[in-house]
Amino acid sequence: METLEKYQLILKTGKTTTQTALQLFDALEPVNLDFMFGRWQGYGLHTSHPIDGLLEFSNWYGKEFVEPENVHPLLFLDNQGKIFPLALNPTFINWVLKMPIPKNNSLKPLLMLISSLLKTNKSQARLRMMESRGKVTATMVYDYLPINDSFKKVDENTVLGIMDYKYIPRPFFFVLKRCL
Repeated sequence: METLEKYQLILKTGKTTTQTALQLFDALEPVNLDFMFGRWQGYGLHTSHPIDGLLEFSNWYGKEFVEPENVHPLLFLDNQGKIFPLALNPTFINWVLKMPIPKNNSLKPLLMLISSLLKTNKSQARLRMMESRGKVTATMVYDYLPINDSFKKVDENTVLGIMDYKYIPRPFFFVLKRCL
């Protein structure tokens, strides 16, 4: 019971270490593709990763899994609170993922403006069953970026995601909660 309470606290606070997040991810149950279908709202799990805070600063909402070949990996909120999918520009995304994130909201207006200019209805990723850290689980594969997001089940409506990005050796963690 102590371990479960520890993990619930981590998910509630949104902060932990990379090592503890890896232990949590490894302890969770894999999910299949059907489990992932629908819209999910997300937030970053802060582990002192270089891109901690980027999702929050950019008004990221979450992800939507329509079918295996039709995935919207980056849903954002516009200024009116409307959800929209983002078109991925690999050069821009690679640049953003490598930049240091300020610990204030100074970049938020710029990131919101740029994301509003990149709206799309076109799928930007696929969903596959792939091995992640020794277990096969649902994994989102970006169409235009060297990024895979693998998911493990926290409960019936929550998953822990781990982002494997080719150009940053440390994994990035996030939590998704089912909306639809």
